[in-house]
Amino acid sequence: MESSLAIGPAHWAYLAGVLVIIFTMAIRANVVVPSILATAIVSLAWSGSLITAVGSIFSASMVAASELFNIFLIIALMTALLNSLKHIGADIRMVRPFRAVMTNGHSAYIILALATYLISLFFWPTPAVPLVAAVLLPAAIAAGLPPLAGAMAIAIAGQGMALSSDYVIGVAPAISAKAAGGISAALVGDRALVLSFIVGGVALLLSYLKIRKFIQPGSNALLERWELMPAGARVQHVEGGATFDKSEIAQGTAYDHDLATDADVETELRRDAHVRASRLFAVVTPLAFLAVVLVMIAPKIIPGAPDLKGGDAAMLIGGVAALLMIWITTAAEGCRRMLDMAADHITDGFVFAFKAMGSVLPIAGFFFIGASGTAGGILGIPAGAPVPNLLFELVQAGQHLIPDSQLLVGLGVLIVGMVTGIDGSGFSGLPLTGTVSGALGPAAGVEVATLAAIGQMGSVWTGGGTLIAWSSLIAVAGFARVPVLEVARALLVPVVAGLLLATVAGVFIWG
Repeated sequence: MESSLAIGPAHWAYLAGVLVIIFTMAIRANVVVPSILATAIVSLAWSGSLITAVGSIFSASMVAASELFNIFLIIALMTALLNSLKHIGADIRMVRPFRAVMTNGHSAYIILALATYLISLFFWPTPAVPLVAAVLLPAAIAAGLPPLAGAMAIAIAGQGMALSSDYVIGVAPAISAKAAGGISAALVGDRALVLSFIVGGVALLLSYLKIRKFIQPGSNALLERWELMPAGARVQHVEGGATFDKSEIAQGTAYDHDLATDADVETELRRDAHVRASRLFAVVTPLAFLAVVLVMIAPKIIPGAPDLKGGDAAMLIGGVAALLMIWITTAAEGCRRMLDMAADHITDGFVFAFKAMGSVLPIAGFFFIGASGTAGGILGIPAGAPVPNLLFELVQAGQHLIPDSQLLVGLGVLIVGMVTGIDGSGFSGLPLTGTVSGALGPAAGVEVATLAAIGQMGSVWTGGGTLIAWSSLIAVAGFARVPVLEVARALLVPVVAGLLLATVAGVFIWG
């Protein structure tokens, strides 16, 4: 039987739902409600039962939650660790050594990007940006770096490079891999890491070439002039914000004071009651995670080294974060108070996780209804009964329309990712880019993991906070005290050039 003969109302309903969601993202509106309604319509078209259709609204999010809960858990544990570090001032101490090497604006640009990348890789850029802005940005400006250049370096390294690969925490690769049909999240992560270096390297270089002539000799007068500019440390709400408004989340992770000078930071640390614990864990925490990273990459370097399979890497990171958080809290507060404070840190971590990622569940639920591995649970299909594979069957039916070019397919997935990122959220487009990659990869002869990583680059670099002015780029611009539209315009050419080069490289290297 021809595959086109299997196309029915449920397939067309699913295709219409995908197009509506893309359009909704393009006008930067929230896609949760369209995803819920599209899930119910597809379920009704498949089953013909209104009861099944209504129930699928719940079951879709439930299936998505069961598939993605490990993501929420690791975010919660890493946030709990960061909160415990912040409580004793160790987060500031971890960053302060970078200030010593900011001898001029050129070195300040590199150090600002490097520090932002390292912190964002382990704690995400949302809490990293306030920390970097409070401790390093004033020193960089005093060294002669223009505020716009500082904002560009932070955005590229944090919201761009670190978040698009998400190599350590692994949220983005896990969503992409699951949506692509359950392929290896580690493989998607490896591909995304390389691509993020290409995009970031190009963007950082082009941005530096653009701003280097504006770098001035270091002077405290530059810092004083910058501090007289309107304070941007309190990020304002943006009309028509993202699917989950990360500018608001960034404000929630900010410090309760304005950006600090060198003297302010030094005075605050000396007055801190937890000086010894702060100094200890400012060293122990980076070393602990460095050890985790070495364990993760050991099999790629040393033949025969134990390989972390599946979610083992995420489990190891989450376990280390939890143990460090308990140790830090005990050292700072004692065993009795630790019992209460550690529980509070974990609760706050879950609040942050669901605020940042909760709206992804109904979105992922809709795209999961189009994959055979998860559609059965959403549609209530008994075990052993045929399960639809809606998107794959649509791609098979329209296979003759797919360009006979791996590069064009790669660029197409990149564009889909960038369109889904227009709403300013970044991660909400990953269920779509992953699903499209899983369907198009076999038909176009391109490795699915490569396509998923390319789509992830497009979605996260666009909506994560480099190209879209209503994303968390607002937070970066606010802390740097520069207009957000100016930052977005300055980043457009460097980031898009990097994305195009990374897509071409990805297709030719792994396609």
